[in-house]
Amino acid sequence: MTDDSSVHAGWWEEMGAGARAIAPMLVGVVPFGLVAGATPVAHHLGGAVAIGFSTIVFAGASQLAALVTLSSGGSAVVAAVAAWTINLRLMLYSASLAPHLARERLRIRLLVAYLLTDQAYAISITRWGRHDDPRRRLPYFLGGALVLWSAWQVSTIVGVFIGAAVPPSIPLGFTVPLVFLVLLIPTIANRPSGIAAVVGGVGAVLGAALGAGQLALMVGAVSGITAGAVAEWRWPPSEPNVPMEASG
Repeated sequence: MTDDSSVHAGWWEEMGAGARAIAPMLVGVVPFGLVAGATPVAHHLGGAVAIGFSTIVFAGASQLAALVTLSSGGSAVVAAVAAWTINLRLMLYSASLAPHLARERLRIRLLVAYLLTDQAYAISITRWGRHDDPRRRLPYFLGGALVLWSAWQVSTIVGVFIGAAVPPSIPLGFTVPLVFLVLLIPTIANRPSGIAAVVGGVGAVLGAALGAGQLALMVGAVSGITAGAVAEWRWPPSEPNVPMEASG
């Protein structure tokens, strides 16, 4: 009985620690969630689409990229590929976290994969180490990830009502590129990331100018990733850099 109670107490203690660690990051997550909720309404896609994207996709930049593609007349395939491309970094996060969660069951690891975001990864990978208690890793991650998930869903729903209440004469579409700029600027911390940003932006603009249409986003993404990889090989950064997106 004593052992069980101490285990439960340890779970709640670690969940609370994870929640406290991620709480300061909600300052950037909540406004982004409001935009993710308001943008589909402003583009006449409806509030159900906004809530569905936030629940199923749960990845801020990918959601906006897919929504903008769909609202501009792009196909669902192009929207999905754009979202997948932006979320490729989550594969690297998963590979990094996998050794720390190898003892967990498959359904638990699938839940972790669904809740994985830049913020949840950052607080976990900086705490988990070779000398920590493996039993405390999962509750710590869940404590932070569930707080962020809840904040994202609530802010999306509020954003839906905001989008419906804003008059059509006030365009909300301009908030999308602003959000992407806010996400981009903090990640440009070294020469490879700067080169990737410039080449990706130029590639997208040239692609649109040459008639690529909705594929211009993919042209920019592929060219930026390629340029960044080459630049990182040529000028390796002194320290690993973890991008801090607003969500999933």
